[in-house]
Amino acid sequence: MGSLPSFPWLQRRAPGAWCRTALGRDPSLQGAVNQVFEQLRGAGQADLALVFASGSYASDLQRLLPLLQEKLSAGHWLGCVGGGVVGTDPAGTPHEVEQQPALAVTLLHLPGASLHPFAIDTADLPDLDGPAEPWRERVGADLDEGQSMLLLLDPTGSAINDLINGLDYAFPQATKVGGIAGPHSAAHGSLLFDDGDGGDTVRTGAVGCLIGGAWRLDPVVAQGCRPIGPVLEVEQAQRNVVIEVSCGDTRNSPVAALQAILTDLTPAEREQVKHSLFLGVGRNDFSLPTAEMSCALEAPGAFLVRNLIGVDPRNGAVAVGERMRVGQKVQFQLRDADASRDESRQLLAAQARRQSEPLVALLFACLGRGEGLYGEADGDVNLCREVFGTVPIAGLFCNGEIGPVGGTTHLHGYTASWGFLVPNEPSGGASAPR
Repeated sequence: MGSLPSFPWLQRRAPGAWCRTALGRDPSLQGAVNQVFEQLRGAGQADLALVFASGSYASDLQRLLPLLQEKLSAGHWLGCVGGGVVGTDPAGTPHEVEQQPALAVTLLHLPGASLHPFAIDTADLPDLDGPAEPWRERVGADLDEGQSMLLLLDPTGSAINDLINGLDYAFPQATKVGGIAGPHSAAHGSLLFDDGDGGDTVRTGAVGCLIGGAWRLDPVVAQGCRPIGPVLEVEQAQRNVVIEVSCGDTRNSPVAALQAILTDLTPAEREQVKHSLFLGVGRNDFSLPTAEMSCALEAPGAFLVRNLIGVDPRNGAVAVGERMRVGQKVQFQLRDADASRDESRQLLAAQARRQSEPLVALLFACLGRGEGLYGEADGDVNLCREVFGTVPIAGLFCNGEIGPVGGTTHLHGYTASWGFLVPNEPSGGASAPR
């Protein structure tokens, strides 16, 4: 008998690791919890429980973790309310449940993991110009305690971008993935948190978990756009307003540059420009195509896609949802279902080449995706299943998605921010590309 094929990724997985998932869809909270209990019957002690609930249960949210904890056991509990829920049903099929009641619960047993849950009051954050230690004190962890960070934010929190920047400053090596929870009318927060300290399980501000040791989250950020026209260079800018751009020796206002691009588009594309036009902002000038090159974008993620939020008809300047600077490379982008599918397939396939089957895939998707983008249900989870087969998927639809682009964590819109829970390489092994 010949030797069996070798699968190194199986050898790397810590023995005994498991993931159990459940999706309840009863209109009542108790009914949805009962459905989850049935699916998770017999589950052992978990290290981490992730709970994502639709806004339909917001008025009963303070009952949710106590109800789950009556029959399920986990060392740490983390979750939030979403504008929609992503979960895996009893048949093992993932679903994106939009505008309907849904409760997704994921139990994870992670031998060798270092887990450090935290909750932060965002009303009083440290100074970004000061030392990093106060930021680490808010998290309650040292610099080397985690390679990854799951991060969930309440939509009523202040200084959200400052918080993300501060956590990058304090934990630059930690990949951060997550999103902003969904709003609701109840008089309490949108976040779920219990690390055994006996405090209130519903919170505002921010909650998260540093993940290290034998496990990490690998990020995949799919912005769902395709470039149109050439790469341009910013020649004049003030704060978030681009006044002049250049392409080779030609200098123009951004609006004039766009008008030149429109002449080469199809009628359908010109119609799309009216409602789906964005600007890609270069994150690393040295890795981008030069202004003389065609509109082909070699590497997804080279641009951070940002909203165009205004036009000055007097001079053709455009206001962008990002602070701009002279010398930056920019490129107009169109968002549509085909572009989103193509980009996601490319990025997910690249992740699969780096690291095979994850223990679970966490999806934080914009409310503007789902059926509104794809015209059908389960668009993003089906793309994941094309690549990763039977991987459990959980997550939610967010009011803003958190994930890295160009080595820096950003708050996105219209994006699918994935976190794939995978084993770390053993000591001496080559780490998967980050």
